[in-house]
Amino acid sequence: MRIPLNDLSGRHFDVAVIGAGINGCAAAQELAGGGYSVLLVDKGDFGAGSSSRSTRLLHCGLRYLAPGGSPYRWVARPGQLLTALSLTKAAMRAREEFVLNAPERVRKMTFGFPVWKGMPYRPWHVDLGLRAVGAFASASVPLDRRFIARDAVGNEPLYRDLRDRNRLIGVNVYTEYQIDWPERIAMDMVRDATRLGALCRNYTPVVGLARSGDAWRLRLSDARAATGEAQVDARVVLNTAGIWIDRVNGLASDSSVRKIFGTKGAHIVVRLPEECRDRGIISFNRAGTEPVYLVPWRQGLHYMGVTETVYEGDIDDVRADDEDVEWLLGELSSLLPSLRTRRRDILYSWAGVRPLTHDPAYPKGSRSREIHDLGSEGMPGMLALTGGPVATHRSAGLALLEAVRSRVPPSGSPRAPSYAAHRAPGREGSPALQNDDDRVRIADLRDAAEHEQVTSLVDLLARRTGVVWTERQGREAARAAADAVADLLGWDGARIEHEVEGYRAYLAHTHRSGCDSS
Repeated sequence: MRIPLNDLSGRHFDVAVIGAGINGCAAAQELAGGGYSVLLVDKGDFGAGSSSRSTRLLHCGLRYLAPGGSPYRWVARPGQLLTALSLTKAAMRAREEFVLNAPERVRKMTFGFPVWKGMPYRPWHVDLGLRAVGAFASASVPLDRRFIARDAVGNEPLYRDLRDRNRLIGVNVYTEYQIDWPERIAMDMVRDATRLGALCRNYTPVVGLARSGDAWRLRLSDARAATGEAQVDARVVLNTAGIWIDRVNGLASDSSVRKIFGTKGAHIVVRLPEECRDRGIISFNRAGTEPVYLVPWRQGLHYMGVTETVYEGDIDDVRADDEDVEWLLGELSSLLPSLRTRRRDILYSWAGVRPLTHDPAYPKGSRSREIHDLGSEGMPGMLALTGGPVATHRSAGLALLEAVRSRVPPSGSPRAPSYAAHRAPGREGSPALQNDDDRVRIADLRDAAEHEQVTSLVDLLARRTGVVWTERQGREAARAAADAVADLLGWDGARIEHEVEGYRAYLAHTHRSGCDSS
């Protein structure tokens, strides 16, 4: 449960991690395992920011080999090609590690990359890219690539609905994986970091950050209760706040330099014919400049993504707007015109902002993961992580551990982290929350309410159990979920009603549930 804020006051830590997205949680777990005393805080809920809004692919890295224009751009900028190959290699390494260590948290699927005559990328470009990706694969988690020629595409569900069949050369098919649930992975790491001795607290914004001797003094508040403030000290501060990184740095120094360049990625969810289940597509948008994805999803659904627009809006309220929805619908209709997908077919949507590295050489931000030593900007003993995708969170956690280890020794003894997926006790004999989805059981709700710092029904259904990602998003099951945990969370009848209304309002606002009617 959440430690009372007052109980933190005056505590000293080796490392304070600000930002409990998937990378911050990975860092906290690895640091606690390395023997460091760790405090992990977030101004919101665990995994509730960009980690929960991604395209959720444990992708093979092919996307990094798309230069965003003519492939001959690599000739003029070989350094960027080397960076792209390095990112692809890291993606394949992360994919293998995650599939082997946490198979419960990944979903295997078939992806197709269609090739048409006249597209910006020639067939041999795509072939070369896939060969490069395949070279980084292992026998344990292979790419399993094969090519379906145009004459045989008509026998393939989903791919036979592709546009311009007369110009289609064929479809490159390979195995892809999906990180089914980044928020749950973040919570699993929080639980293990706590087992290893870390103190983790959600809804705890940092409102002050200043040097105190050879340490940092953090002023913390409670976003869920008017309980004043607490002050803690830490020898090292890790800023893993994602799109809020620059805001956090601004608390510590007036001379901080911009680190984040945010681009918005939006998605829409639809139901396609049942024969299309577990098959996806990666292609390029109609402008031929950026990849688009049609990804298999829960309960036989699919989602279409992703937009790639510079985001300058409110970083505390990111959602798909009308322009995003119409653009994605247009891309889906262009890609698969015979399916005749319309606005009313959209079940819900989501959007996030990628915390990319600000770099003038990259007009839409660099996707290269960077660890910034902020000492030269008046913040000695403070590091920031930018450009860390969901798929490589484990290597990010290890890299941050090494960065801290090179600066200060741990105050305790190391212990081995566990990367296993958490399973609620007694869940197998527990009834399902929803009749059409037995993935979430009453035991899951109660375990989360008792042990995972749940403060609202949104926390419970959107992050801890993933009900929000089902077709009906738990709209009808919300009251049953609140009733199931009311005794553990001290909710009376009025509070239950408030939580149910709040959850449904969250669906309408953040996910635009029912946006097909507009």
